[in-house]
Amino acid sequence: MPKMKTHKSSAKRFKVSSSGKIIRSKAYKSHILTKKTAKRKRNLRKRTTVSSVEVKNVKVLLPYS
Repeated sequence: MPKMKTHKSSAKRFKVSSSGKIIRSKAYKSHILTKKTAKRKRNLRKRTTVSSVEVKNVKVLLPYS
């Protein structure tokens, strides 16, 4: 059986925490930042967990993590 390939773009976007949860960055932080409040931009810096609905799909893309 050959090795499974990791989906490389997903590997750059998702990390697995030590407890096994999948961590992602938040969206809407790349451009048009002038109209967004400082509070909103500060909250977008934080990382968050992937929705429980999507965990199964992400784990398929990252077979060895």
